[in-house]
Amino acid sequence: MNTALAETLSVVLLVAVLTAAVLRPKGLPEAVVAVPAAGIVVATGAISLGHAREELDRLGPVVGFLAAVLVLAHCCDVEGLFQACGAWLARRAAGSPVRLLTGVFVLASVITAVLSLDATVVLLTPVVLATAARAGVRAKPHLYACAHLSNTASLLLPVSNLTNLLAFEASGLSFTRFAALMALPWVVAVGAEYLIFRRFFRADLTAAVHSPEPGEPPELPRFALVTVGCTLAGFVVASTVGIEPAWVACAGAVVLAGRVLWRRRDTPLAVVRSASPAFLAFVLALGVVVRAVVDNGLADALDRVLPSGHGVLALLGIAVLAAVLANLINNLPAVLVLLPLTASAGPGAVLAVLLGVNIGPNLTYAGSLATLLWRRIVQRHEQEVAIGEFTRLGLLTVPAALLSAVVALWLSLQAIGA
Repeated sequence: MNTALAETLSVVLLVAVLTAAVLRPKGLPEAVVAVPAAGIVVATGAISLGHAREELDRLGPVVGFLAAVLVLAHCCDVEGLFQACGAWLARRAAGSPVRLLTGVFVLASVITAVLSLDATVVLLTPVVLATAARAGVRAKPHLYACAHLSNTASLLLPVSNLTNLLAFEASGLSFTRFAALMALPWVVAVGAEYLIFRRFFRADLTAAVHSPEPGEPPELPRFALVTVGCTLAGFVVASTVGIEPAWVACAGAVVLAGRVLWRRRDTPLAVVRSASPAFLAFVLALGVVVRAVVDNGLADALDRVLPSGHGVLALLGIAVLAAVLANLINNLPAVLVLLPLTASAGPGAVLAVLLGVNIGPNLTYAGSLATLLWRRIVQRHEQEVAIGEFTRLGLLTVPAALLSAVVALWLSLQAIGA
């Protein structure tokens, strides 16, 4: 296949895969289009079999880790962790919309960082909605906070987001060094979001409050908390001895899933389904299709416009380019495209890409799969999420959070070193 034809075919298939992922016609899984598309680019020679295998080998450990974390988060939900979190939110808020928003920001940031953004979108969002209803406050600011923080608050740890895992592999950093460099950007980005939310939703946060419904607080699931804590500690230890984090995540998932199944609080089929096998297949297939696009000209085009250097302006340019690309083709393909181009420039450039693909998607629904999933969950609960309002909020939060996070990253690099 000649280069022009291969490039056209790869781009068309990527658009088809992303469109299907966004629209999900008839509720079909994302993999229904992605897997055949990956087969087509290989069969037609748009990507060599060797490159396809190379991409699958690169993504394999990342996908394995994602599966384990999804199971771990699901089992935490079965054990009652998120219900306990909702009770904590309600007690802390005591009927105050502002205190509830603050609590949601704290809780969603921690859950996103520790249990990944999927836990915030899928498991915490319904809890926040129910908590707002019990507290008698308007749900909109708190629901939007779950969406934004599933992206922005996923900056902290390599395990917080699939994009982080890919960047972690490319950066060459240890688990603790990655977290140390991203701690300040994480804090300032979340802080910028919080200040803008307070201003943007001031009418909702000052509206009349109904009397909150009383209720008995559920028991804190200590075993689940200890398991999650031990898993996090395991990530740190594994990083120092060169063990893949997927093995640690798998161990944590096996322990908690074993407890859930032993106590007959869930079924083996439900635990397997919680790993989202179809979505994992989608990620692998998407990686192959994106690699075909990269091999057929996109890498050269981006390389010509990618800023060079290690100064704050270069980092900002990389982050902005990553954010724009995330909103054009989704953040997962964007990070797959940009990491090979920035890995040779050092950890600073890789982490700048991560700022762009994690904060940037708050601008549009299509920016990340997490935001699309959040929208479906909110609509399922009969809550209105207008695209115009979402975009207006994103136009305020994304530039402020991205700029402050880039400056914070540059300061961290100066203080800690790459």
